[in-house]
Amino acid sequence: MTAETTARPVDAEELRRRTAELLAAHPPATTERLDFLRARFAAGLAWVHFPEGLGGLGAPRALQAVVDEELAAAGAPDNDPGRIGIGLGMAAPTILRYGTEEQRQRFLPPLWTGEEVWCQLFSEPGAGSDLAGLATRAVRDGDSWVVDGQKVWTSGAHKSRWAILIARTDPDAPKHRGITYFLCDMTDPGVEVRPLRQITGEAEFNEVFLTGVRIPDSRRLGEVGEGWKVAQTTLMNERVAIGGNRIPREGGMIGVAAADWRERPELRTHDLHQRLLRLWVEAEVARLTGERLRQQLIQGQPGPEGSGMKLSFARLAQEISGWEVEFLAEDGLTYDSWTHTGSDVLSFTGREAGYRYLRAKGNSIEGGTSEVLLNIVAERVLGLPSEPRTDKDVAWKDLPR
Repeated sequence: MTAETTARPVDAEELRRRTAELLAAHPPATTERLDFLRARFAAGLAWVHFPEGLGGLGAPRALQAVVDEELAAAGAPDNDPGRIGIGLGMAAPTILRYGTEEQRQRFLPPLWTGEEVWCQLFSEPGAGSDLAGLATRAVRDGDSWVVDGQKVWTSGAHKSRWAILIARTDPDAPKHRGITYFLCDMTDPGVEVRPLRQITGEAEFNEVFLTGVRIPDSRRLGEVGEGWKVAQTTLMNERVAIGGNRIPREGGMIGVAAADWRERPELRTHDLHQRLLRLWVEAEVARLTGERLRQQLIQGQPGPEGSGMKLSFARLAQEISGWEVEFLAEDGLTYDSWTHTGSDVLSFTGREAGYRYLRAKGNSIEGGTSEVLLNIVAERVLGLPSEPRTDKDVAWKDLPR
């Protein structure tokens, strides 16, 4: 389902008027943060392109910036998008498109305000790049489904209330056609979360074990057996969220590298200067391409172009962080928390070069491996022939594992 238009078109002037009314009725200086966020959602100023009653006004997506600028100028609180990014960037657009009205009304408001954090139960130990080969089973039992299996690389599972989950409901069907999509309560009996310690010392990812977890059929998203189609909406939005964030010129990691260059003239060499110039130009090209992609998003759902943006983001993050470590020499090999024991995601550009270098290694895996995304771009953007797939019409139960 796409955003609907209201009876009266909503333009920038109308949004400014509504924002002023929100601020007058709920002054940020004297209103509790959560109360303000709930009022903003109710006023349709959360994500203006969503339908009325679901945090939006059916306005063009591009006009969200008008609201955000007015609220930022007034010192209004935001919903901490870094903490709830999976909900905002992946769960919300999928629930909007495939959810029932009851599901939308139940899940979207607390998702946007941050009262309920979401995670993604997709990847498995034996189904990462070949996600459609997943083995987690969901068996129908009356009005519920009983789920058993294991998921891995689940960002934020340790602090999430809800999860978007795909599981196999028909092992006799080919792997892409026997999957169903669910909304899983992470507090239900049988859900066990175990942290995975990373090379950076953090544990922002987890493995999740599902043992006899009962999910009501009312929390199924989309039709039985059509989970792969629903998951594509999630994955396309995920790649846009990872690689298509709006940043200013010389923002993000290239800005950090450029600042290092300006502040440490004693470390400069001709070779490093030439490499930095090339990376700066490529980062600017990626930024402008991202702006064009966002303009395309205004017209509808994200397409495979988001995979190209995510590819570019991962490569640049790794090359820039590598350049920075080389430029800073021994100073680039250290950071304050090599033995950090916390479990939350820390600021990426707000940390030291050594941390960025290590953390960037995951960028080419999370949100779809670069190898898989290259195939998507080749086949769905460039129109090149598909790779041979001998297992497309074979029942999942008959596939070698």
